[in-house]
Amino acid sequence: MEVFDALERQIVAALQLDPRCPWRKMAAVLGEAERTVARRGSQLVESGAVAVVGIRPRPSVVLVEMRCMPGTVRAAAHALGRRPDTTFVYTTTGTGDCVAEILTEPARMADVLSDELPATIGLRDSTSYPVLRYFRTIRGWRPEILTSDKAEALRSSLTPDSGILVPRQDLSRQDHELVAALCADGRMSFEALGRRVGVSEATARRRTEWLLANNQVHLRAIVEPASFGLYVEALLWIRASPQHVEQVGKSLAELPTVRYAAAIAGNYQIMADVTVEDMADLYRFITDSEWAQHAVTVDVSILLDARKRGGRVMRAR
Repeated sequence: MEVFDALERQIVAALQLDPRCPWRKMAAVLGEAERTVARRGSQLVESGAVAVVGIRPRPSVVLVEMRCMPGTVRAAAHALGRRPDTTFVYTTTGTGDCVAEILTEPARMADVLSDELPATIGLRDSTSYPVLRYFRTIRGWRPEILTSDKAEALRSSLTPDSGILVPRQDLSRQDHELVAALCADGRMSFEALGRRVGVSEATARRRTEWLLANNQVHLRAIVEPASFGLYVEALLWIRASPQHVEQVGKSLAELPTVRYAAAIAGNYQIMADVTVEDMADLYRFITDSEWAQHAVTVDVSILLDARKRGGRVMRAR
């Protein structure tokens, strides 16, 4: 996998702050020629090196750690990746072979966990961990690429990482169609959105901004961490005493190393997804970080392959 050059890193970092940021604004903040930024940014999107997509939030979220029969892990991950309710699907080392996040409705949770997942090809057994609270989601991941002033200039008030599990509201048919369009292409122009839904450009803009502001669709820039030179990705399964869970979670969420952190129900209190350059950095992160002082135990699973990220099935490496 090719590593982004300096300008590409800045463009991707800008898209992480505001997935719909116009090339003109991005160029002005970065101090680059608009034509250059538009060309390089478009190349990144068209090549699939970065994808701007949306996720429909759901009020019930669960992490599932699956153990598979020998030789069936890739098939199980493929099956999970094809499910429309999974946001990420990873194959890993450790006690679990595959880890996935599932977003669904409360009334569907029993069917998903009791009937659908047990039918997954190759599954031997699984453990489910309902998500109680997000400290950071993937859309809140911000590698330290941009200066603070540039980051502030690019940050959008419409795409914050609130970390709150927001119940879905009743939407109109046109709103549902807008959400579907944004899930497929988060940078689709308001003009194109209006044509697709059958409304004016002004209405498409107004409704899209409402949907984003009210957490009816979450936009994110999806990219492989290795493109930033972060070659080691790990899932940390953390035990902490009840009075320290919030402190540990918030401490993790402040670190650019952390892509995802959530409080969960089960044998662990927090699961975090971290990305670093090498194993030595991972060792230091686990043993020499402030958050670790309040962790009782930390189990580490190294990510082997990402079948799905941010609701998008990844290309085979």
